[in-house]
Amino acid sequence: MKVVVIGGTGLIGSKVTELLNAHGHEAVPAAPQTGVNTLTGEGLDDVLTGADVVVDVSNSPSFADDDVMAFFVTATTNILAAERKAGVKHHVALSVVGTGTLPDSGYLRAKAAQEDLIKGSGVPYSIVHATQFFEFTRAIADGSMVDGKLHLAPVHYQPIASDDVASAVSHVAVGAPLQGVKEIGGPERVRMDEFIPAALARSGDTRDVVVDEHATYFGTELADDSLVPGPDAELGSITYEAWAKEPA
Repeated sequence: MKVVVIGGTGLIGSKVTELLNAHGHEAVPAAPQTGVNTLTGEGLDDVLTGADVVVDVSNSPSFADDDVMAFFVTATTNILAAERKAGVKHHVALSVVGTGTLPDSGYLRAKAAQEDLIKGSGVPYSIVHATQFFEFTRAIADGSMVDGKLHLAPVHYQPIASDDVASAVSHVAVGAPLQGVKEIGGPERVRMDEFIPAALARSGDTRDVVVDEHATYFGTELADDSLVPGPDAELGSITYEAWAKEPA
């Protein structure tokens, strides 16, 4: 089948494209680098011609509240309209565990708006909710700095390797539309205030840490289970220890 991967040149998208092509599908990466701009609609009609499935793993270049909302609403509206015109049979979107339950986060408000557009589009769909990626540990830490110190909430956390995310998204893409949400997470449930400092320390980054139950995560305070998937989630197989030993 022909699968168009929106964001197909990024971390997850490139892996999804490679996996699908390796299994005999025609996976086509769609991104500004390949002449497809979901914000303007440029190139969408052409790339979706003959497509059976669209996988959207794109992300906003800016996480500012207004920017991220504008990105996901505009891009998703344009993608869905082009899908309806092309007769696409399955829309797959990668989203985040916690979407819909943490409205104080501007990023997660934008992801919730994206999901609402998908659910109301009439295009058969599947949404994959993933936990945070191992690859983004430093970025999460950088976003948690207050007055030169790393402020982290003492909550549970279940990060996942991007390879496991790509594998799960690829399997969903070639299956029947779920008309719902599938949750995925890493194999190990850990404490955020313990895991992130330990992960940073592996590379010699020993920031001062403040364990703070009111510490915010991208604009929102967290309950203990805000960032962990539910009991029916599919768990990846790659541990952080194994991932950290892989060559960069």
